[in-house]
Parts: sequence; C-alpha cells; structure tokens
Amino acid sequence: MVVIRLARGGAKKRPFFNIVVADSRERRDGRFIERVGFYNPVAAGAEQPLRVAFDRVEHWKGHGAQLSPTVQRLIAQAKAAA
Repeated sequence: MVVIRLARGGAKKRPFFNIVVADSRERRDGRFIERVGFYNPVAAGAEQPLRVAFDRVEHWKGHGAQLSPTVQRLIAQAKAAA
C-alpha cells in the first residue's frame, strides 16, 4: 500500500519533516517515491513552517494512497490557512 507520511530529518533537538509518498513497507526515513512538501515545527521568524503541493497529494490520493493521521491534520491546517 502507498502512504503519504512524515519522514524525519534535521538535527538532534531540531526536527524537520518531509512529507513523502512511500510504500508502507519501507522504513520511516527510508526510500520514498516522491516528496510532496515539508513541515518545520520549530520555524521562527520569516521561515515557512509548512509547504504542501496539493496537486500532487490529490494525484496520489486518486491513485489510492492513504494519508497518515498527522499528515491529514497538517493538510487540513494548510487548506484552512490558504
């Protein structure tokens, strides 16, 4: 099954997450099919905390990809802000 989920990056105590489309059998931070955005929970100042390519998310959902609960919440927040 294909899922849209977060893949952690960044340094210790400075998390940064990529929103990726991946096979559910792959590791959390392992191989992925496509990067469709990012989430930076510690963004400060003029830094952008969240960016999502809505067209690519809709494309993958149309092909049967499932969203993780966290990604679903982040996309709802991004749509509300836009």
